[in-house]
Amino acid sequence: MSSPEVNAPEVSAPPTHRQHRLVLSHDSHATVHGTGPTGRFNTWLAVRITKTVGSMWMAYVFAALALISLPFAIASGQVIIIVAWIAQTFLQLVLLPIIIVGQNVIQAANDARAEADHETLTAVHKLTVEVHAINEAQSAILRQMQATGA
Repeated sequence: MSSPEVNAPEVSAPPTHRQHRLVLSHDSHATVHGTGPTGRFNTWLAVRITKTVGSMWMAYVFAALALISLPFAIASGQVIIIVAWIAQTFLQLVLLPIIIVGQNVIQAANDARAEADHETLTAVHKLTVEVHAINEAQSAILRQMQATGA
């Protein structure tokens, strides 16, 4: 009775893989305005203004500013003036920084998720490389066994 032949599958080299890279929100600033001096200044200024306006302290300042004109809107007795004050003065002025704060919180969570995903993918890639090396070694052993007839 002859021993069953072991058919080792032909293993080819894995496709080349680009190194994983972590891209966070601040890494993309240059893509908006460019990397020249004007682009860097525009990016710096836009980020500075956004951080200033997009704070809860600015929301409080805007609310106080909007409340200054509230007595005059009410004293007018006109519904359209009161509605205009609510819509155009209070909501727009106060909601702008609050929305920016919310977007900043969401972006921070997205950056944290991206960093965690990057760490996970890097670990999975490392494990995959190790498993592939083990598989290559096992395939070599099986080929040797086939060649010797063991």
